[in-house]
Amino acid sequence: MQVYLVGGAVRDALLNRKVIERDYVVVGATPQEMLSQGFTQVGKDFPVFLHPKTQEEYALARTERKSGKGYTGFVCDASSSVTLEEDLLRRDLTVNAIAQDNLGNLIDPYGGKRDLDNRLLRHVSEAFSEDPLRVFRVARFATRYAYLGFTIANETMALMQSMAESGELSTLSAERVWQETKRSLLEKTPHVFFTVLNQAHGLNDWFAELESNLDAAIATLKTAVALENAAKENFDKSGQLETKPLETKIPESSSSGTTTLIIRFTALLAHLNEEEAKRLCNRLKVQNQLSEIVILACKFKDFLLNTQNSPADLLALFNGCDAWRRSERFTLLLKAFAPYAHYKDLDWQRQQEHIENALSAANQVNVQDIIATGVKGPAIKEALNQAKLDAIASIGE
Repeated sequence: MQVYLVGGAVRDALLNRKVIERDYVVVGATPQEMLSQGFTQVGKDFPVFLHPKTQEEYALARTERKSGKGYTGFVCDASSSVTLEEDLLRRDLTVNAIAQDNLGNLIDPYGGKRDLDNRLLRHVSEAFSEDPLRVFRVARFATRYAYLGFTIANETMALMQSMAESGELSTLSAERVWQETKRSLLEKTPHVFFTVLNQAHGLNDWFAELESNLDAAIATLKTAVALENAAKENFDKSGQLETKPLETKIPESSSSGTTTLIIRFTALLAHLNEEEAKRLCNRLKVQNQLSEIVILACKFKDFLLNTQNSPADLLALFNGCDAWRRSERFTLLLKAFAPYAHYKDLDWQRQQEHIENALSAANQVNVQDIIATGVKGPAIKEALNQAKLDAIASIGE
């Protein structure tokens, strides 16, 4: 039995990037031998085991043969006779098909180290085309390593285009496509993911709504990243955020990663109308916490952009977003809308302050005070709305 470190850990170490997790391939072993050494089996489709102490993954060397459509249609052979070279051959990219033995020696039968040095993402074999998810994976790797100057080999891009045109991308599950998308959106240059998919003719099945206005969507996504970087730079210099659109308090329940994802995805989709945004989010099965913000931004963007909103317009905005009961969500909406407002050359700091001041004024209205005047029944709602309108109007006086 021989054990090799494989995949991302080898790749990232060669690129001097931090290694997050380590995966191993085991050659010449059977499932029974792994279990007898204390490993726990977790793989359903093929034998993957967790180390009894480190909990790192150890997979038996295997080959795969296409047997149906999509990314699940494979027959797996994980017998003890499968060689390391055969296991590496089934992998997607040469840079992911490098192994390392326990002495630190590289086993690199397909030129992955050379491609790393040349900053090239290239498929290992024609079997690449058997798994449509690889189109999205390559787009994600191109996104992750764009800052290092990586590009996709011409022959690999041609293969990705052929896969997209075959219709196989539509066989993927929404969860797998969204997972690749979400991870890419959190990289340093998230726009690369969509640029690559567009080059690969891979937007139509899952991101059709973006195709007609992709340049604007990408530009707004770049704006989101630029605002984040500016805020971080100001924070590093002063110890506190100086960029008003990004200093709004975010609900404590939202992690920084979730907030970043919401802002960037909203920036990407902000050029769509409400129905287009709903279709795209539903297709990808985007979680409600994110899709709600995106859809609200697309539905109310004209109100959010309009510096001449009447008190009635602002009240309609607050009612439509349920800013009274969902104040934290509304705060997050304003934060997520900032990149689109900047793309539109709006003085968002002033507009955001105006909206927040109007909401604060309206929130000062107490329905109990209205009831105390003797107003009853359905007239209470009408009187409450009028009092809120008057309060909003007063902030401009």
